[in-house]
Amino acid sequence: MTPRITGFDYQRVPVADGVALNVAIGGAGRPIVLLHGFPQTHLMWRHVAADLAADHTVIAPDLRGYGDSDKPDGDYAKRVMAADVVALARQLGHDRFALAGHDRGALVAVRAGLDHPDAVTHLASLDVLPTIDMWEVMRGRSAAVGFHLYLMAQPPGLPEAMIAASADDFFGYFLDLWTRDPAAIPADIRAAYLAASRAAVSSIVADYRASAGIDVEHDEVDRAAGNRLRMPVTVLQQDWGAALGFDAAGLWRAWAADLRHQTVSCGHFMAEEAPSVVIAALRELLSR
Repeated sequence: MTPRITGFDYQRVPVADGVALNVAIGGAGRPIVLLHGFPQTHLMWRHVAADLAADHTVIAPDLRGYGDSDKPDGDYAKRVMAADVVALARQLGHDRFALAGHDRGALVAVRAGLDHPDAVTHLASLDVLPTIDMWEVMRGRSAAVGFHLYLMAQPPGLPEAMIAASADDFFGYFLDLWTRDPAAIPADIRAAYLAASRAAVSSIVADYRASAGIDVEHDEVDRAAGNRLRMPVTVLQQDWGAALGFDAAGLWRAWAADLRHQTVSCGHFMAEEAPSVVIAALRELLSR
């Protein structure tokens, strides 16, 4: 049986033509939506969600193409995935909500903040850069850390075949490489992540492929127009900017006027490895 967040109810909520999202909902109060990263599902928020549900309505979906949400062929632009999130919140009765995302979910959250500033009241990003900056800082040998980005950016066919041929090895590699504390992802949660990813190879690749194309184009338009995130923003990151030779806080500052940038000493999956740090940062963000 697939693990669930204890005390949360589960629904399938339609958000677009032919697309419904699997979502865990718990608590009561001001709403906050939590978006997971790769190669995970909403379960990555299990510790954070349980705490925030004490005084917030917590909404934790599987993104389009991931987990138990629908996996349509076609468009995985972050603009489309962000529209899913806004539609989800509205279907649940929330025209305005706070939004936190990790990894891929953070890219969706940023796009939602840029495209729907009247809906997103507060925004948090965990351990990623805006899409256009991510591509611009990876160069030379430092680009090796993002080999999967280049693999999944290739035209349809080869990436899907290669990954599907050894899906558990591929997705498990990142769960191992990016985790400092293996106990943070127990066996049942790891198995759930691998099973979900194994069943979603094509849509996961489509998500990454969009980030090498249409998502960059959308960021270029916003940057040229001077569009910025207008809500309070909190960014938590490992100190990988220093290792790769760029100023992560400076890059984020170009996108957000009201920014709190914090370096966290843990692995990439910080909501699982350092949930108390993430909870404290989100509660501080929500108080602003």
